[in-house]
Amino acid sequence: MIPYTALLDANVLYPAPIRDLLLQLAVSDVFRAKWTADIHDEWTRSLLRNEPHRDPARIARTRAMMDQSTRDCLVEGYHVLIPSLSLPDPDDRHVLAAAIVGKCDCIVTQNLKDFPAEKLRPFGIESQHPDEFLLNQMTLAPGVFLSSVRKIRLRLVKSKLSPQEYLSNLTRVGLVATASELSSYADVI
Repeated sequence: MIPYTALLDANVLYPAPIRDLLLQLAVSDVFRAKWTADIHDEWTRSLLRNEPHRDPARIARTRAMMDQSTRDCLVEGYHVLIPSLSLPDPDDRHVLAAAIVGKCDCIVTQNLKDFPAEKLRPFGIESQHPDEFLLNQMTLAPGVFLSSVRKIRLRLVKSKLSPQEYLSNLTRVGLVATASELSSYADVI
């Protein structure tokens, strides 16, 4: 069976709590994650612009680790499609082009208005907010999902977040429904 494949937009890779959860689920084979070098450039550039105290070498290391640990994640050869595509924001055409070439089922993005259904439907692609996407993944594989959340939380050695603090972080980055659903499982995460 071919797993569900999602192209991760830069705005879901920028916030570490969203990125960590999506990547842990991808590494656990809940879904197949894809992105491009251009998407990497976009999220890392935004992070460094908004948080100039960040060490560029550490961000480059995170990027390299993402590529190494996530099977078949990098989409290439999509640039030729960009001029033929139409989206409300022409700067987002590279995302749709990569989703087409990467044979993705959906684009996970916080900018749903930039990826309207009528523009994606001809390619068999939909857009989903990360909160909706994660809730769907939790429904499909609850045990793996909860285990992934626990791994992430326990990996945060510097901050040592309690389950409630971790869920507050998810809420803060816009994963309101996901955090709410996970609150029922605070004793196992």
